[in-house]
Amino acid sequence: MSLKDQLLKAGLADAKKARKAEHEKRQQAKDPNAESAQKLAQQAQAEKAERDRVLNRAQQEEKEKRALAAQIRQLTEAHRIARNGGDIAYQFTDDKKIKKLYVTTAQQAQLAKGHVAIVRLGDSHELVPAVVAEKIRQRDTAAVVVLNTRSVAAEADADDPYAAYQIPDDLMW
Repeated sequence: MSLKDQLLKAGLADAKKARKAEHEKRQQAKDPNAESAQKLAQQAQAEKAERDRVLNRAQQEEKEKRALAAQIRQLTEAHRIARNGGDIAYQFTDDKKIKKLYVTTAQQAQLAKGHVAIVRLGDSHELVPAVVAEKIRQRDTAAVVVLNTRSVAAEADADDPYAAYQIPDDLMW
């Protein structure tokens, strides 16, 4: 006599529950991969969640990059110094290329002393005050092309054989 028969005789189980238990037992015997399929589904769901997190992180970084570019553009456009009447060609290097910007004599002196800086705005270059250039540099160091430091002469090398020959600020090359 089986356990099922004993439980039915004692009245602890009814025939309907016994049939249901047998049915589930047969289903598990028929499909032993049911548990592994469930594990695979959970694993696929976890992988999808990870992909979504990575994609969201990339989208967030792109949004932050665009916001920084907009801030730089706004700072540059709001504080740009007009170069109208600029007749002196100020040459500087930008990304290993020599660029030329026409400035006035006063602007050239301000560039040499570090009071004014040159900032990249799209494909062009603009003059901005040094304070604004520092704010732009905090957001993106590559946007500030020329910002001369005021203490260049103080940092002269002791062993420099040309220390006695000072380079004039208005030297054009």
